[in-house]
Amino acid sequence: MENLTPMMRQYLALKESYKDSILFFRLGDFYEMFFEDALTAARELEITLTGRDCGLPERAPMCGVPYHAADNYIARLIEKGYKVAICEQVEDPSAAKGIVKRDVVRVITPGTLIDPHLLPEKENNYIMSIFFGKSGIGVAFADISTGEIRTTEFFGTKATANLLDELAKVNPKEIIMNDTEYNGVSIEDMIKSFLSTNIYVFDSWAFEDKFAEKRIKDHYKILTLDGLGLIDKHASISATGALLEYLQQTQKNTLDHMNHVRFYASEQYMVLDKFTRRNLELTETMRDKVKKGSLLWVLDRTSTAMGARMLRRWVEEPLRDIEAINTRLAAVDEMKSNIILREDFKELLNQVYDLERLAGRISYGNANGRDLIALKLSLGVLPEIKNILNGIHTEGLKDISRQIDALEDIHHLIHSAIIENPPLGIKEGGLIKDSYHPEIASLREAITNGKTWITNLEHQERKNTGIKSLKISYNKVFGYYIEITKSNIGLVPSHYERKQTLANAERYIIPELKEIESKILGAEEKIVELEYQVFLQIRNVISQHTERIQITALALAQLDALLSFAEVSDKSGYVKPMISEDNRLEIVNGRHPVVERSMSFASFVPNDTLLDTDENRFAIITGPNMAGKSTYMRQVALIVLMAQIGCFVPADQAFIGMVDRIFTRVGASDDLSQGQSTFMVEMSELANILNNATSKSLIILDEIGRGTSTYDGLSIAWAVVEYISNHQNLGARTLFATHYHELTELEGILEGVNNYCISVKEHGDDIIFLRRIIPGGADQSYGIQVAKLAGITDAVITRAKEILRELEVNDINRSKQTKDTTKPAKKKDEQYQLTMFSNPHEDILKELKSIDIINITPMEAMNRLYKLINMMKS
Repeated sequence: MENLTPMMRQYLALKESYKDSILFFRLGDFYEMFFEDALTAARELEITLTGRDCGLPERAPMCGVPYHAADNYIARLIEKGYKVAICEQVEDPSAAKGIVKRDVVRVITPGTLIDPHLLPEKENNYIMSIFFGKSGIGVAFADISTGEIRTTEFFGTKATANLLDELAKVNPKEIIMNDTEYNGVSIEDMIKSFLSTNIYVFDSWAFEDKFAEKRIKDHYKILTLDGLGLIDKHASISATGALLEYLQQTQKNTLDHMNHVRFYASEQYMVLDKFTRRNLELTETMRDKVKKGSLLWVLDRTSTAMGARMLRRWVEEPLRDIEAINTRLAAVDEMKSNIILREDFKELLNQVYDLERLAGRISYGNANGRDLIALKLSLGVLPEIKNILNGIHTEGLKDISRQIDALEDIHHLIHSAIIENPPLGIKEGGLIKDSYHPEIASLREAITNGKTWITNLEHQERKNTGIKSLKISYNKVFGYYIEITKSNIGLVPSHYERKQTLANAERYIIPELKEIESKILGAEEKIVELEYQVFLQIRNVISQHTERIQITALALAQLDALLSFAEVSDKSGYVKPMISEDNRLEIVNGRHPVVERSMSFASFVPNDTLLDTDENRFAIITGPNMAGKSTYMRQVALIVLMAQIGCFVPADQAFIGMVDRIFTRVGASDDLSQGQSTFMVEMSELANILNNATSKSLIILDEIGRGTSTYDGLSIAWAVVEYISNHQNLGARTLFATHYHELTELEGILEGVNNYCISVKEHGDDIIFLRRIIPGGADQSYGIQVAKLAGITDAVITRAKEILRELEVNDINRSKQTKDTTKPAKKKDEQYQLTMFSNPHEDILKELKSIDIINITPMEAMNRLYKLINMMKS
């Protein structure tokens, strides 16, 4: 170390404290990186790698980026999962003795972004803390750009499964946790296989009870946790305290805008696992991962960024509180029926900026003059919004009105102090109105007069010297000077003092010019510093009212989201659903909201649905591919979800018995990264449903068992129908689409199981899908006709028909042969597999009779069926 240059010793000392970050070390107009950081940054940012003498035998690897363009480079590193520590000069170079003191002022991580151009406008950017304790799991997550922080905890055997469901909902960009293992399972590996995010193991002491509790109390400046609802919530306290400590270490800021933590129980919301969110395409499509084509795309007609984020949260968190749901529905109903009201609200909300993030930047100390003007313009419409809300009758909208603070004092402060079009920076002056501060007005007048004096002096010297080309100019090096071309040198008066010689001119200074310069430059330096200090005072005053701004922002976001529901409901012909605690799910002429909006020409064919936990709890749906089975089942799930987020639904009538969870098992694909086949993925998702569903759940199953052989698949599907439809097991409301027509025989055998099919019209060798769900089972799959519709060549279609006819004839012949038990056995190559319902041997019949269909578990069913198959093969 003693051989290193002082600057490099300073760099390495700071780097030692931030080993897990790329250190952006400020040198002049650049952020420089050295050694390993330089190698990493040059590779990831594709910038030139150079070297710098550092006192060692070899030059230190080095690369750098201009400070004014650093944000773009930082964003690229953050997107790749790196942390970036920002090191700045923390003392005035002119006052420094020796090397200028530097320190890290902030660590930027994937979950702690606050800069507007680095954040998605309509999405939250969450960082999550997870505490794995002996008795349970605590979770806390925050968006520091808005100040939101929430926490919950999980206990029991399903705690890990609950955590995964929460991860799917929150989708954090960064996770900190106290350990890598929990109950013998590698948590880091489990999360990484489930979610693409950045995971860091944080100091275990930060999660300890006493420290975490003290950290929370210190942050909120309280003596007890009673008011936060965290009494006896030990796992939540550990997660929350550690999160606040991590944010303090990385942000090096008071984080005063994070002024409230909200505890919630997962039972408050409908649970949606990762697969259901994906299959229902709630916020993005499965294929392209884009918003267009998702439910959010249909519902989002918000006017503000905070309203869009609120609506997204509602879609991600359907409610289970009937009163809360009906409060939203009543508000939507009133606005839906009043188009003038909606237009007035939209016009006003279009003028509102992102108050949540503006409040965050003001409290954080990052807001500039333009941010304050954006705040002022937003606050300017609040009185009119409150005035309109005064005429509202719905209690939910009245509550929103009560939450909106017009903030007239803040509006008046900004209006009186900040000019209408301030510069981007806050250290160059030009921010404060003359009328707000007398000294600023006086200095500004001196500058204006000084420039007038300069102009007058220039005219006077031209007249005195007779040099018409004489001009007075200014630069930062020499200040003000008189410039005279060399052709006029002979006319220069003797009292002119030469300042600089150029190729074609000479520059001079005179006492009068020095005096004016002193006045002007002194005033300019003083006014810039004074305006900066006054601006900081104004921003600090506003930051003390952060909570008022945040409460108002939350109310406006709710209003905007409800307005969006009302707009979509009116334009799309949606109806108000009736919500109840019973288990009846009845939809009259329901439609798929996304497919309906996407259809340009044809009209969507609506369908009815009747499910309950009694005689109509399990619907087996058969019919050809492409006929609309999956669309129908998804539309039922989406209608239920829309109802429980408080939106009207695409139907003529809808009676929604409260649903605690929606499960979907739709389609499957190999998970090669985890070494799982299509069938394994299918069975894993199915196991999740069977282990976690309740009688209040809605289950959507599509083609269970198709990932394996016909008889294995049929056996599993059969057992699943028996298990789910049985009241003693689940008895949950279920839609089950299948190509196993044998399952239609269960209607009349199993209580509550009913057959439905997609109606099809045949026209010669062609078929027309009528898209209607009707009672009864499909008598054939129409596979060849569907293949023809898909564009399979005529030669293949013709050959397929020939093969089908041969198979059907062979099947008939085999059926006849099995009836003649006196005939000798066939040769091995002529033998055929027995159907599931054949009875050639007494031992097989005995085994079948011994099965208790009502009480058998899925695993027992699989074992018994496997035994039957082996018996038949032998």
